[in-house]
Amino acid sequence: MQSKHYPQHIDLEPVMHARGAVRLPGSKSISNRTLLLAALAEGTTVIHDLLASDDTLVMLGALRELGIGWEQKNDHTHVVHGSGGTLPNAKADLFMGNAGTAIRPLTAALAVIGGDFTLHGVSRMHERPIGDLVDALNAVGARIEYTGNPGYPPLHIRPGQVAPERMAVRGNVSSQFLTALLMAAPLMAKEHPVTIEVVGELISKPYIEITLNLMGRFGVAVEQDGWRAFTVRPGQRYTSPGSIRVEGDASSASYFLAAGAIAGGPVRVEGVGRDSIQGDVRFADALELMGARVTRGDTWIEASADAPLKAIDADFNHIPDAAMTIAVAALYADGTSTLRNIASWRVKETDRLAAMAAELRKVGAIVEEGADYLRVTPPAELTPATIDTYDDHRMAMCFSLASLDGAARRGNAMRINDPKCVAKTFPDYFETFASIAKDELF
Repeated sequence: MQSKHYPQHIDLEPVMHARGAVRLPGSKSISNRTLLLAALAEGTTVIHDLLASDDTLVMLGALRELGIGWEQKNDHTHVVHGSGGTLPNAKADLFMGNAGTAIRPLTAALAVIGGDFTLHGVSRMHERPIGDLVDALNAVGARIEYTGNPGYPPLHIRPGQVAPERMAVRGNVSSQFLTALLMAAPLMAKEHPVTIEVVGELISKPYIEITLNLMGRFGVAVEQDGWRAFTVRPGQRYTSPGSIRVEGDASSASYFLAAGAIAGGPVRVEGVGRDSIQGDVRFADALELMGARVTRGDTWIEASADAPLKAIDADFNHIPDAAMTIAVAALYADGTSTLRNIASWRVKETDRLAAMAAELRKVGAIVEEGADYLRVTPPAELTPATIDTYDDHRMAMCFSLASLDGAARRGNAMRINDPKCVAKTFPDYFETFASIAKDELF
């Protein structure tokens, strides 16, 4: 994986039509979960189509610091040598960037395995909450200390004794806290079953489904009591499946499917389809509610439209990342759209509710920002704008769509500041977007 150079900004000219096919990069959520499970498993795992991005580099770097051996065979294949639930290095200083999918599961695994570890990241990481996870672990014998603001990284993990039969974690801030505990549960369930209870509403349930699916592929079964409690029986160990392929990223698919819905299409995404384990494929359902034509295959999805999109009023708790794309697609709708139950946006890479509201207003939208909702009324005509991205990859990718001409209104010139933020999950995004942006209608 090599880093690439990005300019300070990218200028996008108005585009009349979007059509073509896109091969998606690997899923970030699947990639980082798979890397950690492969590291904890017995045996060697060959991982195909691992996402090449900042967040996976963070996880790979952390595993190397912990003594886990891995090699990159080619651009699409990595080999991870599992440790069988132990770590060769019992002391390490780990830089986690701004990768929530890395720091949260690693915190749980390291606290259970035991050792002397420090975890820290970029300044925004130190503003992203981790207190619910730390509280859940410390309550059952872990020794995790905050070295900055209580409730947030950086963290210092010291040796403890974690062998609970029951533990509890809040579910309404980030599903990654439950994911972290689930992935560490087989390491805790040595003599007794471990039951993890969810306190309050569990948000982003599809991401928990990804976790459970991948744990199963590595040989660990989890018993569910709905979404209220999860139990791992003793005697289970992670075992390499031999090889595993990472699906294309369903969140990244949203930008291209939305482009097809806004600017005619058809646009097809390849690498994710009707049988995906990722909840964000349900973004396509939201596009259908907005009037787009969507077709699905086993490993692909395609979107097109020949009429203005319809305004939408819907709950997006289940797909918070992909819902950001709906907020920009709402610029092309026939009325006011409301995105509900998206409070988790505030604790992501930036405060996405505030950031999205500010940038939508720049292009002329009337926006109402609530504690957990966003209401978007499109302008008669989109205004050229310089979009700030807040070091948030999804802000940059979402607002590329505002350069498209739709059936209801024309796009306009957009300057995207700090485009290097897309390296977090999709380093080649702007080149890929350009490949489907057409100057002619036919």
